[in-house]
Amino acid sequence: MNIAEAKEYIKNTVSIYLKKDEYGDYRIPVMRQRPIFMIGAPGIGKTAIMEQVASELGIALVSYSMTHHTRQSALGLPFIEKKEYGGKTYDVSEYTMSEIIASIYETMERSGVKEGILFLDEINCVSETLAPSMLQFLQYKEFGRHSVPEGWAIVTAGNPPEFNRSVREFDVVTLDRLKVLEIEADYPAWRSYATDKGIHSSILNFLDIKKDYFYHVETTSSGMSYTTARGWEDLSDIIYLYEESGYKVTETLIGQYIRNDKVVREFGAYYDLFNKYKESYRVSEILKGDIPEDTIVKASEAPLDEKLSLVGILLDTVKTELKDIMNATTDLKEMRPGLKAVRESDDIKDAISKQIGARTTILESRAKAGALPADEAAKHKRIRAFYNTLLTRLTEEEPADQGEFITAVFNEKLSELKSKTVKEQERIHNLFTLMSRAFGDESNEMLIAVTELTVHKQSAEFFATFGSEDYNRYNEILMVTDRKDSLRQEILSL
Repeated sequence: MNIAEAKEYIKNTVSIYLKKDEYGDYRIPVMRQRPIFMIGAPGIGKTAIMEQVASELGIALVSYSMTHHTRQSALGLPFIEKKEYGGKTYDVSEYTMSEIIASIYETMERSGVKEGILFLDEINCVSETLAPSMLQFLQYKEFGRHSVPEGWAIVTAGNPPEFNRSVREFDVVTLDRLKVLEIEADYPAWRSYATDKGIHSSILNFLDIKKDYFYHVETTSSGMSYTTARGWEDLSDIIYLYEESGYKVTETLIGQYIRNDKVVREFGAYYDLFNKYKESYRVSEILKGDIPEDTIVKASEAPLDEKLSLVGILLDTVKTELKDIMNATTDLKEMRPGLKAVRESDDIKDAISKQIGARTTILESRAKAGALPADEAAKHKRIRAFYNTLLTRLTEEEPADQGEFITAVFNEKLSELKSKTVKEQERIHNLFTLMSRAFGDESNEMLIAVTELTVHKQSAEFFATFGSEDYNRYNEILMVTDRKDSLRQEILSL
């Protein structure tokens, strides 16, 4: 299975493990809740999906890499305890609580979240002294004398032997107590995630052309050579920051994330070409409606890789703005009830301070629970910043009617959003105008553009919320939604 399928499977399994009966007991007793064991090549996103699962289920997450643990840190340290048996006192060996188990209790105390996932990575690469205890843990959910608390599902991960020399294969007795998921690197599954994540268009366009470069591991005369999903995502982050800072993206930088000389050279060349297309086609002018005839001719006569690059650049520019608009829309919807409560309060400034404090509490508690995705954290920070600005303006401007002032500030934000929405609909119209004139209404390039906008989360939300005549028209011509639904039905029937 691919990583997206694994995520859904794990999410469903954990949610079932956490189901309770009418008496408050778990429907599947803790001892019969088999730990999940993901086995797959490094860097395909096993760790990343655990944060997503925990966040979507609203539970905590405690993660550990078992290669860093000794027997003492995993099981606890021994100490002598005096106990009485049959009227006689004996010295008995006891153990302090395992660092791992203690972390679960600390997370519950700090966050207030009592259920969660204990994620143990590199589970099949532990030290020789720890290996027997790990097998006991997988079977009985105990480290030393201490058990994993109720309400905590166990998910583990490991690499196949060909990727790690220290791998210890589990025996049948152990495997029979696990739910084993074999995960393979799958570009289409990752691309869907990457589109929502906003991975740099140069990377997505390059991998669309060179799919074999998405994930590759081999041993060469000079050592390991590899490209991984993790490497491409981290490279995307650094490229954005380099471009923002005006720094040049070089092969030296690329090679710090992509450890394959051939792929580094080819991506470096493509990235330079990508930026050349971006400059020569004057994308910002095209989206403003300035589309010279020579640009149409140039695009229509360009080679395939240049056409795909142009489509990717245009879509990337549009999707970035669509994401900002939908973030602002979500923020305003979420702030409306809070602002209503603030307006009705006897002490408006105090009420605003409480709203700021509530956002801070959410940020801190979710972070302590280990389940706060970056996009959710950004949303709470944006809303908190709005309340901070509102409080500052109330203090500095001292309006006669604070309630009406708050309404006016909210309406300002709403007006800004409407203005951005109208502007973006015009940009989308200009995008489709170029696509139609350069490539044709039913071209592969148009199909790619409509499909990308359909599967991209924020774009789909924008069209559902605000609409777009151009998108609806070409979606109907190309039947992208029908194809998507048909494919979904075909998958379900299989």
